Formats: sequence, structure tokens, C-alpha cells
Amino acid sequence: MTPKTFAALGVRPLINAQGRLTRLGGSIMAPEVVAAMADASTSYVDIFELQREVGRRLAELTHNEAAYVCTGAATGLFLTTLACMTGTDSEVLAQLPRADLPKNEVVIHACHRFSYDPAVRLAGATFKEVGDARETAPWQLEEAIGPRTAAVLYLAGEVNRRSALSLEQTIEIAHADGVPVIVDAAAQLPPAENLWRYTRDLGADLAIFSGGKDLRGPQSSGLIVGRRDLIDAVFVNGAPNPYIGRPMKVGKEEMVGLLAAVERYLSLDHAARLAGFEATVQGWIDAFIGIPGIHAERAWPNEAGQPMPRLLLTFDPDVLGFDANDVRHDLWEGEPRIAVGSYGEKHLYLTHAESDPGARGIYVTPDTLEPGDAEQITERLHAIIRARRRA
Repeated sequence: MTPKTFAALGVRPLINAQGRLTRLGGSIMAPEVVAAMADASTSYVDIFELQREVGRRLAELTHNEAAYVCTGAATGLFLTTLACMTGTDSEVLAQLPRADLPKNEVVIHACHRFSYDPAVRLAGATFKEVGDARETAPWQLEEAIGPRTAAVLYLAGEVNRRSALSLEQTIEIAHADGVPVIVDAAAQLPPAENLWRYTRDLGADLAIFSGGKDLRGPQSSGLIVGRRDLIDAVFVNGAPNPYIGRPMKVGKEEMVGLLAAVERYLSLDHAARLAGFEATVQGWIDAFIGIPGIHAERAWPNEAGQPMPRLLLTFDPDVLGFDANDVRHDLWEGEPRIAVGSYGEKHLYLTHAESDPGARGIYVTPDTLEPGDAEQITERLHAIIRARRRA
């Protein structure tokens, strides 16, 4: 059913079988989150006090020294970088932005450079890369750390390991020089244990998570956990304090909404969730067995490197007379609109208005679906295949 607000604007809702992407609306918030946000919207409150108390409770839940709610994981990158460069020095904060801070370099593996690292440069930091696409040696990280190093940034997740040193090695080398390690773990839930594994268990100083992905919290929320002194510095740099973090203001609704999301997430039976996703993927595979020119298989992990399965459906255009781009187009333009991933060269950052010249198939993920969506996807795919073959 089309939400009234979307219908009034002439905007089409969609079935999201691609992933928890910001450009597709992130997630559908859990009912507990919506209720908490609606309740928070009915009263005024001291924001400083609320941020502290929400952070205290989130720290308890995630087994960390401290926690902070921000406006998305990219803001988390911005604020944690500032925290490592400035600490809580109000005189320095009042002079920002400035490029002459004593410590303004962030060390990063070359293979970890990604689309959202401008948030680090926005804080006034410069990057120093180590290694390359083939390998990174420990001595390279050791040599990159110097007197101007504010932090080492590490991009977590299976798909981001490539030629990087392990997080454990990175932490050991950085800490030997007294340099903090920031872990960008925006999409690294599940498992839920990651909320404390990177920091409490492995020793990273700060970790950042998106509130609007698998947590199913507010789309414009993020969670920073870690060392108390650095979270204190994040708090001072962030809104509503009158420094350069002020524009990235988090509201009372997002704060309590994210808290409700984390409380809910930690109460879920994640093994049962995973079993359900596996059953959905197997059902899709069974639905396409025996169709000439089409191959269905289980892919692992998903697009964000999360330990969840998805369907990989490949198409042989020589047999079928159409290709993966045609299927993606028909899913997007049909009713209901369905978003799927491209198995090809461009993959995640491809918009549905673009064709991927290297596309060989589509990815279909089960973890973003609402009840009944999986069956609709199967029906639509069969209908598209029949129509395209007749044509």
C-alpha cells in the first residue's frame, strides 16, 4: 500500500531487495523506534542532559566506556576525527576550521579509501596512505605514523580487507605510538557482538555504526562507541555546542529512537533471523532451477560484507535474448517497483537509471524485505522472463 505522503507527491514506494542504502531510504524503522520518537516529540528537554543519559545507557548496552548519538555514520567520521585532533580544548575548537593543528593527519590503508572519506577531510585532516592494492607491510604503517598523526582510520568488514593489515595488527602498531584507532563499522551489523568486539575486545579506541541500517533506527542517526575521553571530545565538538560540528545537529527524537533500536536489536534471535534469510534464498533458487539460460545460486556475504546470504541470478543473453540490465530495468519500472543489485562492474553505486555494461546478473537480498515481498519478487521475475522471451 502506498503511504499517503508519497502518493500525494507522486513518488512511488518500492520493494528494496538491494540493500540498506541511504539512497533507497535506509531501513524501515521498527515500530518500537517510531513509538519512542513520537513520544519524544511531545516535550521539550535539556539536550545536553538527554545526550549524556542516552549515551550512558547505550554504553551499558554495548559494553563500552561511553557512547554518543550522531546524525549518521559519515557525521561519526567527522566528529571522531575532530575529537582525535582537538580533544576538548575549547580555545582550539573556537578557532576551527584551521589547517595548522599540531595533529591533523589521519593514516589509512590505500585499499580503505572510499566514497565517504571526504567527511574526514571536512574536519580539516589530511590523509596519509599506507600500502597499495596488492599488500601492506607492518613497517609501512609504522613509518607512516609520526608526530602529526591524529588517528588511524580502519574500514571494517570482509569486503574491505583486501590488502590491508588485520585490525589487530593495526591497533598494536598504532597504540605502540600512542595513536588512537577509529573503526568505520557503519554497515557491520550483524553480528550484534560487533557493537563491542572492535572496541572492548580488540582494543580500538572508537567505532562508528549506522543507526539506519540493520539496527532499523532513524535513518539520520549514527552511533559512536569507545573510549570515554574521546567520546567526551566528540560531545564537545558536536551540536548543540557552537563549533563546526553544530550543523550536524541530532534531535531528541533521533537520540531516543536510536536507543530504542539498540535495545530491540540486542533482544532479537539473530540465529532465527539468519535461518529465515537462508530459507528465502533457497526458495528463490528452487523457483528458477531448470530455466534455460538462467542460473541461480546462493551468494555470501551480502553487499556490505555482512554475514547474510543473498541470491545471485545470472542470465545468458545468447540463450535468452535479453540480459541482466533488461531485468533490472523491468523490475524498476514495473509495479510494484523493485530495486535489486547489479552483478557486474559498477555494482553498489549504480543507479537504476543506468545500465552496467559489465552486468552478468542481479543480486537479490532477503534481509530488507517485508512479509510477502519475497513472493512478489519471484512472481515479477517469472513474469519478466516470460514476457521478454515471447518478445
